[in-house]
Amino acid sequence: MTRRSCAIYGVGIVCASLLIIGIGLVVTQVFQTLIHNRLKKEITLTEGSRVFETWKNPPPPVFMQYFFFNVTNPDEFLVGAKPIVSQVGPYTYREYRPKENVTFVDNGTRVSAYQPKTFVFLPERSVGDPDYDMITTINIPAVAVMNKVKDSFWKSSMVSIWMNSLHVGMLMTRSVNELLWGFKDPLLSRIHPMNPEIDEYFGLMYKKNGSNDGEFVYHTGEEDFMNYGRVATFRGESELSLWTSEQSNMINGTDGSAFHPLLSKTERLYIFSPDLCRSIFMEFEKDVKVKGLPAYRFTPPRDVLASKEENPANEGFCVSPKECLGTGLLKVSVCRKGAPVVMSFPHFYLGDEKYSNTIEGLDPVREHHQTYLDLNPTTGVPIRASKRAQINILINRISGFPKTKFLNETIFPVMFINETVVIDDVSAAKLHKLLLTVMLVSNSPLVLVGLGAILLPVFIGLIVCEYKQKSWPEMPQMGNVKVML
Repeated sequence: MTRRSCAIYGVGIVCASLLIIGIGLVVTQVFQTLIHNRLKKEITLTEGSRVFETWKNPPPPVFMQYFFFNVTNPDEFLVGAKPIVSQVGPYTYREYRPKENVTFVDNGTRVSAYQPKTFVFLPERSVGDPDYDMITTINIPAVAVMNKVKDSFWKSSMVSIWMNSLHVGMLMTRSVNELLWGFKDPLLSRIHPMNPEIDEYFGLMYKKNGSNDGEFVYHTGEEDFMNYGRVATFRGESELSLWTSEQSNMINGTDGSAFHPLLSKTERLYIFSPDLCRSIFMEFEKDVKVKGLPAYRFTPPRDVLASKEENPANEGFCVSPKECLGTGLLKVSVCRKGAPVVMSFPHFYLGDEKYSNTIEGLDPVREHHQTYLDLNPTTGVPIRASKRAQINILINRISGFPKTKFLNETIFPVMFINETVVIDDVSAAKLHKLLLTVMLVSNSPLVLVGLGAILLPVFIGLIVCEYKQKSWPEMPQMGNVKVML
């Protein structure tokens, strides 16, 4: 066997081996399975894991924006006219939310933590000074007190007299700082000596700067990667006791800061929100890119806050059969000390049109009022998010209170928040590097197939050349030819 023949056979063997091994690895997805298993082990809430430190101290900056609805026709509104509001904001704060008292429990399969939140005002990202900017809005303490005592003739009569003597009306004008972080309310101060449980101070974010929602216990994801970051218990309980059905009281999903790797477009993502006093779900909407990173966008569909007629599963969120609100609303008085607080998306986005039409100055727009999560599907890492929610007050005529006689039942918007985060450049660079490694390892069998495909035409060419050489007739050698004379 000549050297040429050996070369041909060698190229053929290498080519066949590369193709067979490469195609076999592609079909069986061995390398992809290996890298996925590696991700499942790395992305856990355990000491030394790839994500544990960033879970405890998230590096991307979180910003909280507050927008208020200022009543511009207060006198007309109080005598029955349609309220007119103008949106004022944002007032932006940097939010710091490190996890504290992190402790492993249940043989290391779960981890408990507290998450205090601290807010620092950012004047350069805000429209004005919260100490001096004044907002006219519904007098929430007065409405709450009236609703609390409305079933007692004597109590309602006494509160009505106090309101008149203190010049407390249905509207109040306060600074942004007072509305957010608290002020001493005259009506609550009058009630406090007789009922010490009633705080003299009121604010939409009162006592929430530097405080936490309570103890969370999370699954580490070590036993099952699908449970990574999932809330096991909240304040020591594995379910709520606020709502009227077992399903509504379930604590489902994560706290919104962590999601399992290897996300699917067909799955529902559940998030437990203490602010909403319930779990909500999100569904895939579209593919997006953030700083060059691929992401799936998940958003809450209309079903989340749909009426019980549209979504019968939501009947459990009715405070009572008479207090079932329409689509787009969630009454949370059960976790707001009985105050008639109603949550919605900003400007009643995804809600019945009648709610936004009742208030002049509202205009629900998807781009400005939708809540969304952009998650990298390979790692589950949130790379961009915007949580948007609106605080409303249910107002109507209340027997025994003449100040309410001209009011129509209205879901009155007070304020909405926009909590945003985008992955920082350092974290984005690390994620880029990780995704590149995952791609190279997962696609390495394709490299073998590619090399085999490159060698295949070389092998065929060598065979063709060998065949032509053997089949071509030998030429006579000139040195052996004798000249005949």
